[in-house]
Amino acid sequence: MPNPESAGSVLAVLTTTDDADRAESLARGAVEARLAACAQISAPVTSVYRWEGAVETAREWQVLLKTTVARYAELEAWLREHHGYAVPEIVALPVVRGSADYLGWVETEVD
Repeated sequence: MPNPESAGSVLAVLTTTDDADRAESLARGAVEARLAACAQISAPVTSVYRWEGAVETAREWQVLLKTTVARYAELEAWLREHHGYAVPEIVALPVVRGSADYLGWVETEVD
């Protein structure tokens, strides 16, 4: 039976990339490596950011991965190794509430 207290151990990790194929490769690779239980790729978004002193606008794909606190460091290292950006966005957000069955599934898949 899933642990209802497991919400604090699950993270939603966001990254972006400049290419749909790279987004799928990051998503699939992290799941195959059991560093993420699942990943969703969002349609292109417009990102506005400052880079090397200039304000830039770029079309990017968001990848949202679900993992655990225990596997986060490995997922971050994997994303850095396989990402195409010099400074990739890698942001982890705690899941504070969620379905006990789903959260338990996330923990099982990255165990």
